[in-house]
Amino acid sequence: MLNERMTAQLAPQLALLTALRRTTNVTRAAELLGVPQPTVSRRISALGEALGAPLTVPDGRGIRLTRAAELLADAAERALAAVDAGVRQAREEVDPGSGHVVLGFLHLLGRSLVPTLLRGYRADHPGVRFTLVQGSRQDMVDRLTSGELDLALLAPAPVDDPLLDTAVLTEQEIFLSVPTSHRLADRPSAAIEDLKDEEFVLLETGYGLRTITDDLCAAAGFEPKIAFEGQESDTVRGLVAAGLGVALLPRFEPGSPAGVVEVPLVPPVGRTIGLAWRRDVVLPPAVLRFRERVRARPW
Repeated sequence: MLNERMTAQLAPQLALLTALRRTTNVTRAAELLGVPQPTVSRRISALGEALGAPLTVPDGRGIRLTRAAELLADAAERALAAVDAGVRQAREEVDPGSGHVVLGFLHLLGRSLVPTLLRGYRADHPGVRFTLVQGSRQDMVDRLTSGELDLALLAPAPVDDPLLDTAVLTEQEIFLSVPTSHRLADRPSAAIEDLKDEEFVLLETGYGLRTITDDLCAAAGFEPKIAFEGQESDTVRGLVAAGLGVALLPRFEPGSPAGVVEVPLVPPVGRTIGLAWRRDVVLPPAVLRFRERVRARPW
């Protein structure tokens, strides 16, 4: 019964605990919650009395949560996340034409694939709002598992993570990108072994293409000589065009990149593109509809 009474007192103050943790200041927490500061102070005092220990202690010009309050704040954040998810699902159930999808994807997929998917979906569901997040493959996986993303377009796929499900959508061929003046630019094809003495322009560790490049070179018996590392494929192509190295990249779309020749690899190299989501989360209706639309697309 004691725990139940404490829970009943705590439940209405979940947002207060998270605001105090975030701001470390009673006045700013009150502003964040839109209530007078004395009200916040009274609620903190009442919760401390119910717990039998203070929730805050002075810390410079602000406050910090006690260890006991930190434990309650952890529970409050988890509870609020569950409530937020429930509210989102309920609102979209009442109004199926609305909704919000947080979609993560790799930079390279943002040039043509993502706009194509969104254009088709929004034509049928104009009320759905999208938040788009770009990053490396590892960054997308981390954000997906933490709950920051609803869905993520990844390559290569599937993802070896017990928390995630992945639907493989298509395969994308990888080419050798070289400057127009390069010795291999006029070749009909090239092998990875042909590149052992070349300097490479690579994406940073954590990007799927970096892993593919490292693995292919290792299988050919050498480590790539790294001239430059970047976080964005267009920058990598620009450095290749400037004659500063070679790179392994998907075909540039649309058209051909200026100053760069794309040479097919032998044997051919490809990477799978997939759509991933948390398997332990009930996805809101708008997210489910978009996921199934992407999966059903004729790839």
